[in-house]
Amino acid sequence: MHAPRSSDVIEPEMLMLAYRSGIFPMADNREDPEIFWVEPRLRAILPLDGFRLSRSLARTLRRGRFTVTCDAAFSRVMDECAAPRRGVEAEEEGDDNGRSWISHRIQASYENLHRLRRAHSLECWQEGSDGRRRLVGGLYGVGFDRVFCGESMFSRVPDASKVALAWLVAALRRGGGVLLDCQFITPHLMSLGAVEIAQKRYLALLRAARSGEAQSLPFAASAGGVSTGEAAALGEGSGDGAGDGGVLALPDAFAALLGDAASAGLASSPGKFIAHALTQTS
Repeated sequence: MHAPRSSDVIEPEMLMLAYRSGIFPMADNREDPEIFWVEPRLRAILPLDGFRLSRSLARTLRRGRFTVTCDAAFSRVMDECAAPRRGVEAEEEGDDNGRSWISHRIQASYENLHRLRRAHSLECWQEGSDGRRRLVGGLYGVGFDRVFCGESMFSRVPDASKVALAWLVAALRRGGGVLLDCQFITPHLMSLGAVEIAQKRYLALLRAARSGEAQSLPFAASAGGVSTGEAAALGEGSGDGAGDGGVLALPDAFAALLGDAASAGLASSPGKFIAHALTQTS
């Protein structure tokens, strides 16, 4: 069903209700003022304890090829995600023929959600030969309760989006998150550990994550017929940084990660800390 033609942003209450119901908006192209609501039959999730950290990606993290930030350039990340895939990105993630489902209306809606601290971004920066820092990769999504719904990511150089995703997984674990929704499966996401499940099972995982009951594998495995393998997404991924069963918003979890790295004597090379943390569960 299409929304009425309008340049107005989608009301944040409506957006959050949709995400809490397992639904999200898309558009046919960048200029389309209409949106449609999507509830896929099959859903992609990335189990937080199942992220595949390859040796090459771990090496990239340890070497600190990128500086990673959180919520430092949300609108720019959305601009890049909406741009046509090219070069490295087309090879790694598949070419989308220049079309984007991120319309101007959708972008304005998520920028509004970002101002309300419900949508967040991670950015990968790289210093150029001129000494200036360039945005070369990143991702954005919507966070609520113990859930993060990844919307889109981009890379302008090899491994940039992979590094952003590695930091996202580490931050969610640190902050008490239990469910990372990737919406649609791709070979790129599969190579990083994403799996595809039925929407019915996703909704069971979503209910468990939202209720705060997804603290142990036995509950998650029995919820709504969710298999043990799929329940790994709700297993031990809550991390040890939430405290008293609480959950940190992504920016706070990201800051906590940096604090942990500093405490470990790695303030100048936090990528080493991230690689070590993810190696323990990959």
